[in-house]
Amino acid sequence: MIKVGIVCYPTYGGSGVVATELGKALSKKGHEIHFITYSQPTRLDFFNPNLYYHEVSVKSYPLFQYPPYELALTSKMVDVVINEKLDLLHVHYAVPHASAAYMAQQILRTKGCDIPFITTLHGTDITIVGKDATNEPAVTFSINESNGVTAVSEDLKNDTYQHFKINRSIEVIPNFVDSERFKKQPKEHFKKAICPNDEKLVVHTSNFRKVKRVEDVLDVFCEMNKVVPSKLLLIGDGPERKRMEDKARGVCTEDIRFLGKLEAVEEVFSVSDLFLMTSEKESFGLAALEAMACEVPVISTNAGGLPELNKDGHSGFVCEVGDIDGMVKKAIQILDSENLDRFKQGARARAKEFDVNIILSKYEDYYQSVIKEYKKLLTETL
Repeated sequence: MIKVGIVCYPTYGGSGVVATELGKALSKKGHEIHFITYSQPTRLDFFNPNLYYHEVSVKSYPLFQYPPYELALTSKMVDVVINEKLDLLHVHYAVPHASAAYMAQQILRTKGCDIPFITTLHGTDITIVGKDATNEPAVTFSINESNGVTAVSEDLKNDTYQHFKINRSIEVIPNFVDSERFKKQPKEHFKKAICPNDEKLVVHTSNFRKVKRVEDVLDVFCEMNKVVPSKLLLIGDGPERKRMEDKARGVCTEDIRFLGKLEAVEEVFSVSDLFLMTSEKESFGLAALEAMACEVPVISTNAGGLPELNKDGHSGFVCEVGDIDGMVKKAIQILDSENLDRFKQGARARAKEFDVNIILSKYEDYYQSVIKEYKKLLTETL
């Protein structure tokens, strides 16, 4: 049994979802998991005696324009490590969690407590936030000072080496899916309500940022809908949602519905026929994986780690970013009655390769190796 402190953002973003699901899965296997963040993670939705949540309280002071979250997080990590006797800290998303973990490690050392920390890179912490000149030195330093570093795809690992002067190895441990939760469910009554005339159901879910290119989803759908009668459901929320709603009003409005944030997305996936992911940057594609686990084939771009997940011609198709015509043709091909069942089974089969139990063992092995190496390093320095 390992006592692990998990630091993450508690929101709907991929890094927070992965961190939370990882902690839940580890707790089921008997490990003691302590979440350290500013609010309870959205998917921390069940009771387990091995799960704990420690809130980071951030106070505002007249002197500061912005509340000093990193300082509060560091202090909370120190407190939890000492009082809960943790074996390891695992921080998700480099900014600012890795630098806070390094600072906590140094403080703990002065108190006679030595603990290693692992940093998991998820995507925009490297490709966007980290590359900003104001953040790069701190991100580079804290990654290099981590006792273990993982990335969710080979593409992200390569991006990290390309844009930062990293002098340590990065282990690729991909994202995962709970194949028992995310599987096709008997929800045909739901589909009949949305598609009363047996239309095909297309779905997209994201945080509606520009990088997701949701306008491409609308363009692809409206063109394919001329050939294959369909409905489109858009799940999620974000800065681009209002603009996308305005755009949708000018096209096939009656066939498009915005659902906002949904927790039980697997219920929608269970009745969907196609998932569209049109991103120009995507380190892995967790939403696509969850859809595939529910037997939903995927048309994705070739951005980032998506080709590592979406097996072209098997679980769906991979197209160039912005290739609307190509995506339309592939969508029509998948939705053809002679092809659809084969792609649905291919999507499920591919998703099972990323089952949580397979990936969980990789994390457990990595935890043990980092702890062992850190103890060896401490012995050699004495």
